[in-house]
Amino acid sequence: MLGKTLDHYQITSLLGKGGMGEVYRARDTKLDREVAIKVLPPQMTRDPERVARFRREARTLAALNHANIAGLYGFEDIDGHLFLVMELV
Repeated sequence: MLGKTLDHYQITSLLGKGGMGEVYRARDTKLDREVAIKVLPPQMTRDPERVARFRREARTLAALNHANIAGLYGFEDIDGHLFLVMELV
């Protein structure tokens, strides 16, 4: 994913990996800001249960507003990549 562009998000570095995806630092070229992008791995996008869980995570984050929780900027499905766009903290 490094160096790749998803829509207007340019992936610049890997921040971490976990059971539900990989988190990258990216540049939002439309708004000229750094963001975090959590990508659901391609093999998981074929699993309806994993996709539903990822969507629930997006809805839950969108409903929360707290200083200790990264803000959710968007939930995207671009070129077969499902990902969350979040505040980089």
